[in-house]
Amino acid sequence: MAVINTLGRRKKSVARVYLSEGKGKITINKRDVKDYFSSDMLVQVINRPFVATENTGKYDVKVNAHGGGISGQADAIALGISRALVEINEEYKSVLRGEGLMTRDPRMVERKKPGQKKARKKFQFSKR
Repeated sequence: MAVINTLGRRKKSVARVYLSEGKGKITINKRDVKDYFSSDMLVQVINRPFVATENTGKYDVKVNAHGGGISGQADAIALGISRALVEINEEYKSVLRGEGLMTRDPRMVERKKPGQKKARKKFQFSKR
């Protein structure tokens, strides 16, 4: 099996995922997953696609992640891994979709409008 290259995004985070057969080693920006993410919850988010498809420890993952925060990056990586697993086996798609892992989260930061303080907040109104 050759290396499978996919892309995952969430908010401003972009994750390029390279999946290959191996022993389950996950490397993010040339650092181990435990070093990159201090929270175990974020590591579980990344491993969700493997747990759902019962492929834990079968594939090595290399990721180039940038932009956004660590939570957005974790979700982007999970989407990239899910897309790579679907390329390996099309039958995983229904399982991953049921877990909500195949959907790209479309929520983005709303732009600031002119004449306002922020996107929705207005300047203070003075009647007199």
